[in-house]
Amino acid sequence: MKQIGILKNPVQKYAWGSRTFLQSFLGMPEPWREPAAELWMGGHPKAPSQVRVNGEWRSLIDVIRADPASVLGSETAGRYANELPFLLKVLAVERPLSIQVHPRRVQASAGFDRENRLNIPLDAPNRNYRDANRKPECLCAVSRFEAMKGFRAPKDILKLMDRVFAAFPLVELDLLRREPNDEGLKRFFTGLVTMERFRSVRMIGEAVKGAARVVDEDRAFYWVQALNREYPGDVGVLSPLFLNLLDLFPGEAIYVPAGELHAYLSGVAMEIMASSDNVLRGGLTPKHVDIPELLEIVHFTVAAAKKQRPSPDPNFERIYETPVHEFRLSRIVLRNQETFMSEMKRSVEILLCMKGTGVIKDLKSGRTLPLGKGVSLIVPSAVPRYAVSGSVTLYKGTVGTVPLRPRFRK
Repeated sequence: MKQIGILKNPVQKYAWGSRTFLQSFLGMPEPWREPAAELWMGGHPKAPSQVRVNGEWRSLIDVIRADPASVLGSETAGRYANELPFLLKVLAVERPLSIQVHPRRVQASAGFDRENRLNIPLDAPNRNYRDANRKPECLCAVSRFEAMKGFRAPKDILKLMDRVFAAFPLVELDLLRREPNDEGLKRFFTGLVTMERFRSVRMIGEAVKGAARVVDEDRAFYWVQALNREYPGDVGVLSPLFLNLLDLFPGEAIYVPAGELHAYLSGVAMEIMASSDNVLRGGLTPKHVDIPELLEIVHFTVAAAKKQRPSPDPNFERIYETPVHEFRLSRIVLRNQETFMSEMKRSVEILLCMKGTGVIKDLKSGRTLPLGKGVSLIVPSAVPRYAVSGSVTLYKGTVGTVPLRPRFRK
């Protein structure tokens, strides 16, 4: 494949999704009965995109396999065994997602092999590892977006929890008070998620009552109440008190490394990640929860509540840099018929038009395609250069520029 191709992408219908956003974004005639949560753009075996080739829809996986050097570029094809190394998504979050963590590469590979030996089907509800890849990710807010990410500092956890448990002794909190460090975090969190059910139900009840008394003091207390309405009695209700709470405005982003506990609460966002569907859940979900495996994956260290802002670029592109080699996310905003020119040398790219109208042009062949809300395209490496003009907002996913470490070479 040596020309720009139109994509048709699968929608994931999860319970936490929206009943309106993706349906409207994709031009569906009326809202679906089921919530639409994620739009996937990529070549993951679970749900690959399709690309229009010579008038026919073909799996992106098959198109890449037929000519990996043209689609991915020779270097990317060699590094990643002829596979697209990233997955681009739109998230439409109407209800909070589970508290979750994604594995590092060695953990994913070992877990995938172990579950294969146990003959657990890839689509089984109790399957933790659906592939052998790690899953770092970068999320950029399209609307206002609230999320939890990484452990708060012990002193901040103690301050918030003391407000809601003022009259309720909590042994797990005393563990953190005695050891306000990484080991204390591990003991504290392990105690919470392995607590006997009768104790945890009482503890959550006290926390919700305590949060109601001080709800105006901190947004975390609001979320304790809100999460309890969605998942009453779930220990994850306490997570806003021990995880950093972030309020992202459009254009702001976060990077979530493998091993970092997180949850997304509300809003619409673009997300890019290594091409993986490995998730270990710890609460706030009706899905499979595997606490022993989760505890093996979580990195118990304090994480700063850091937002990422894009690097400026004179060519209308704002790039969200991350320390990984599989992916890079950027946003292109054109106003009043401005023109964006692609780089001369580049790997494969996936473009999604979030709003506006415009035209993309292959500068070698002269071929043009229209752009509008919901349109997505793949630009193979074999297309030497292209231009986008119009009044349009695009998100671009491509391969990262971080050097590959020797142990990751194929």
